[in-house]
Amino acid sequence: MIINDSVLGDLLQGLPDLRPQMYFKSSLTALSHAMEDQVLASSDAPLVIASFQQERFYRQEAHRYQRIAQKSEQIYVLAAPETSFSSGYDRYEMVAFDPEDSLSQEWHLVVIGQQYASCLVCQECSVATLSESEENLLDIDTSRRFEGIWTFDRQVAKKAAELLLKRILAYRPQLKSKIKQAQKQFLQVKEAKPKINEAAECPIPNPDPFVQRLVTYLQAGQYKLLKAYKSISEQERKERLVNSITAAIRQSLNTHEILSKAAEELGQAMQVCRCLIYRCKQTDKCATNHHEFLSHGVSSLARENWPLQDNPLFQEVVTKQERVYVANTQIDVRVQNSLVLQNLVQRFGIISWLLVPVLDKGRLLGMLELHHCGVVPHEWEEEALELTEAIASQLGVALIQAEAYTNLEDLNEQLEALERTRSNLIAITGHELRTPLSTIQVCLESLASEPDMPPDLQQIMLSSALSDAERMRKLIQDFLTLSQLESGRVEWHPEALQVQECVDLALSSTRVRSTKEELPQITTKVSAELPLVQADGEWLVEVLNKLLDNACKFTSPQGEVTIQAKTNGNQMLEVTVADTGRGIEPNRLERVFDRFYQEEGALRRTTGGTGLGLAICRQIVTAWGGQIWAESAGKDRGTQFHFTVPIAESN
Repeated sequence: MIINDSVLGDLLQGLPDLRPQMYFKSSLTALSHAMEDQVLASSDAPLVIASFQQERFYRQEAHRYQRIAQKSEQIYVLAAPETSFSSGYDRYEMVAFDPEDSLSQEWHLVVIGQQYASCLVCQECSVATLSESEENLLDIDTSRRFEGIWTFDRQVAKKAAELLLKRILAYRPQLKSKIKQAQKQFLQVKEAKPKINEAAECPIPNPDPFVQRLVTYLQAGQYKLLKAYKSISEQERKERLVNSITAAIRQSLNTHEILSKAAEELGQAMQVCRCLIYRCKQTDKCATNHHEFLSHGVSSLARENWPLQDNPLFQEVVTKQERVYVANTQIDVRVQNSLVLQNLVQRFGIISWLLVPVLDKGRLLGMLELHHCGVVPHEWEEEALELTEAIASQLGVALIQAEAYTNLEDLNEQLEALERTRSNLIAITGHELRTPLSTIQVCLESLASEPDMPPDLQQIMLSSALSDAERMRKLIQDFLTLSQLESGRVEWHPEALQVQECVDLALSSTRVRSTKEELPQITTKVSAELPLVQADGEWLVEVLNKLLDNACKFTSPQGEVTIQAKTNGNQMLEVTVADTGRGIEPNRLERVFDRFYQEEGALRRTTGGTGLGLAICRQIVTAWGGQIWAESAGKDRGTQFHFTVPIAESN
């Protein structure tokens, strides 16, 4: 049997003058105990009807009702069974009602004696009627609230008893005669005259006003306690949120991951329409959004250029180094006086706007923005603003740690590169210096120890010594040249030049070698109609020399080397030195410009050289503002080296 009628509802309908009040659970507990104590202290044999919501609530008071049952035979206890509670008689009548019955949401205690009467009829407030913050506190039993009636009025008590006796009869019809006796004895009797104080010969004062004041005081104390619980809960929620976001952003030392996680966590926690976090400095003109949280239906700002220099809100944050909050962009003076802000508000539907700086020792690292979009402004409470500032502070720490880690990684890479350079320097220097020096030593020792050596053999010895001495000179010269370029000690003398003249000078120097060794065919395709370039002629010839030397070195005599030049846009002239030689693997095209890099390794090369030529070329080309790069289809498929030179301004 399920009865959906509410006892409280029926009571208020039957007595329309009654006005329900709100009670805390602890207040009702105190009132119930006072009513029960009154029964235990009196000499009456009253009617007592107690309806508990669940069996577990009844179990907490069962011992009291065993004592109350000694005072009267008209004791009725109702509860929804959970374990062993069932309808029956155990010193008092027990009524088990269906858990789906409306009684499971109500709390009743009615006491009617000959000299007194009291009534408590309440219904528990559902979760839907509580605020969100109160709903979060439902695990605290003292925060439960009930709406209902508590009074000493006998007429109200009799009406409530009548309704409850009918409910009991519906569940236990076998109690019909006992209930009929209770109705006759307590509900139909004439009102008893109030007791007279024999000493003063006056009626005993009605305790109702005093008790009502006591209840009011208890309610006020309970309300203060609930506020304290709410404050503690809010503080705990704030700390838990800060800790969770901190843990999330510190799981990574990658700046992109840190900002993405922070935007997602904070946006969900604050339930905002849009949360942006972007890196910026005080002097930036604009920022690009890469990290955001969006609620459903809100437009994205990803990769949108966000104005900073012309943004009054951003500039205010930079000046004050503290948060800036716009409650309503439609009436805020700063927004109304700025076309930039008006445009942003209109395009992205921002109605409430919060900006919080991410700082480190006064240095701006980034900005955290919360947007509420729509028609109705959203007012963030002070706790929410403080929470956002706490997250921004943690974010600043995480960014500094990530930057420190990145700098450490860069430093480690530089140290590794330095170690490789040191190793290559030792290997190459040892090989390139020791080999010619050994040849020179052998030749000189032979000339000194054998004066009768034939003249033609003496000439061969001298030529070999001179050749290796020149090789050593070039090696040392390359070391010195690269050192000067890297240290910035070179004095540049730029002038307007014809590329064709520089190519001819480089070719004449290269062809001198053809008398000593066989070179591949060299073809030039440089037009005399090309515009003049602005460069230091000596260093431009040096770049061409080294590229030609490199091309000839790795190309067989049957191959071909080609020099071309063309305009590359309006500001640069592009020169290409291509060969049909051994080629370069695509994954090594960038490394060939590193110092001491050798395609075959330092100690197993088939060609001479220090591996400094291309590094020198890169330093020279970069110095005049150009670029140098290599292209190759792969092994044995030739290589093309390109570099650019600024075109001279025409008068």
